[in-house]
Amino acid sequence: MIYDSIIDTIGNTPLVRLNKLNAGIEGEVVVKVEYFNPGNSMKDRMAVKMVEDAEKAGILKPGGTIIEGTSGNTGMGLALAAIAKGYKCIFTMADKQSKEKIDILRAVGAEVVVCPTNVAPEDPRSYYSVAKKLNADIPNSFYPNQYDNLSNWKAHYETTGPEIWKDTIGKITHFAAGVGTGGSMSGTAKFLKEQNPAVVSVGIDTYGSVFKKYKETGIFDEDEIYPYLTEGIGEDILPQNVDFAMIDLFIKVTDKDAAVMTRRLAREEGLFVGWSCGSAVHGALEFAREHLKKGDLMVVLLPDHGTRYLGKVYNDDWMRNHGFLEDKTFTTARDILKGRPQEYELVVVGRDATVKEAIFKMNQTSVSQIPVLEDGQVIGSVTDTKLLSKIIESPELKDASVQEVMEGPMKFVALDSTLDVLSSMVDKEKAVLVRDEKHQIHIITKHDLLAAITG
Repeated sequence: MIYDSIIDTIGNTPLVRLNKLNAGIEGEVVVKVEYFNPGNSMKDRMAVKMVEDAEKAGILKPGGTIIEGTSGNTGMGLALAAIAKGYKCIFTMADKQSKEKIDILRAVGAEVVVCPTNVAPEDPRSYYSVAKKLNADIPNSFYPNQYDNLSNWKAHYETTGPEIWKDTIGKITHFAAGVGTGGSMSGTAKFLKEQNPAVVSVGIDTYGSVFKKYKETGIFDEDEIYPYLTEGIGEDILPQNVDFAMIDLFIKVTDKDAAVMTRRLAREEGLFVGWSCGSAVHGALEFAREHLKKGDLMVVLLPDHGTRYLGKVYNDDWMRNHGFLEDKTFTTARDILKGRPQEYELVVVGRDATVKEAIFKMNQTSVSQIPVLEDGQVIGSVTDTKLLSKIIESPELKDASVQEVMEGPMKFVALDSTLDVLSSMVDKEKAVLVRDEKHQIHIITKHDLLAAITG
């Protein structure tokens, strides 16, 4: 068959059995390998759908410019659509994305604007905000907004879901996928559940993202948000494409577990895939070992190709520097916690306690800063230096409540954050917080970092 353009080759990607990584699992686990798309990712599907729907609606006109915030793969899909249809492209990306992703987008003629990662979505420097401003400033431009553009999930409802249903002859019982914008999980799961409501959908999230807790409690907890390294999944916002009703449960996967599994997929299964693919498979297998039974068939969506991560998860030095290799020499937050006595207990204070009581706790426990908690959630912090300066200025504050003098909460970090990451986040006055595997909160101070460095 001869195709009219490269975008006509999108879809109909293969399902492949796992042969080694699924050891000990009763049911069958197969993966849908999306790097067979021309742009090497599943994002090709929704990119073309967003463009074509915009053309039909008269939003995108001939000679126009497509402007989008992307982690790389959506940009590639949009770039291919732009080449086939005659548009220009400008993409904004967070600086945590791999250099390969930026280079690939520039190679297909796109302009790339790199923005800081560790800023709030509404910050004018964020890649969301920069994309919106460029769209407002450039005439005849189109901002697809993959997070809230419902053509995203519809693309997977119309293609990915039907392909899986057809290729499994309707025998699929479980579907697992990483959740970022939410389109692939929500659209695919919606189609599959319409064919068989018993199909279980497992969303894969990352530590530092809000999805899992929001699904379980309905609470958007900003304390869940902290920097993480894995690209393409997890969010600090709630995209409209995430249909929580279509996701039965979430499993969180650490940066390290995702990176290690990504390399195992290449070495043990011959699947040279991207970082979030490792997240999806690690989380899916974790679920499968406990819940899959004989006769069950789980399909795991593998979003992209390993070429995007040659300088990261497929680079031994990078992996070692982040403490992701077993022969690591770099200490992580996890290592610091392991070195603490079993009877360790975080010193905290309630918002309604008095400043005098907070100072007494500090003196009694020999700590200089304390998180402020309410109903188990971190809502602020107090430090001895700030309290001292405030009380010297206004002595009556010693009888005030903590909530009247507290500062903002300390930042949360991932368990696998290494010393270089931790030291960059521990500023002149604030410590950082970390949750262990049992979701208990721990504090890491400059003293902990110095102790780790000196052994």
